Amino acid sequence: MNTGDVMRDYGDIINLPHHVSAVHPHMPAADRAAQFAPFAALTGYGDVIKETARQTDMKPELSEDTKEMLNYKLRLVCDPSGERPDVTITYFVPDEKKAGGAYHNVSGKVRRADSDSGVIIMEGGMQIRTAYIVDICLGNF
Repeated sequence: MNTGDVMRDYGDIINLPHHVSAVHPHMPAADRAAQFAPFAALTGYGDVIKETARQTDMKPELSEDTKEMLNYKLRLVCDPSGERPDVTITYFVPDEKKAGGAYHNVSGKVRRADSDSGVIIMEGGMQIRTAYIVDICLGNF
């Protein structure tokens, strides 16, 4: 469109001052921009995408040798006649929403092991299922 066409089509209004309403207050630029912001047509879809993208670790399958070593270390740290050594236990925590989980570490002394329920109870009261223990480090943390 050239300038001659613009003047012909809009010549009657092109030099008029910008209209300012006497009734409605001026809208701040942030509020005006919000009118044109995208909206979530599918509520909760963004959360589903984030949950799907969240990474989890798989629970390891321990070899028989590793299981025997863990059982030996558990007997050492739970020996009722001996002194309780400081330990660092690495264990797997299954994810509640999807396959896999995460590895956690806890350091301290073991209060007792409950073989009936398969739980280790730390001095602070924390309970760890023995089936999820993947490593026990004896000595200072």
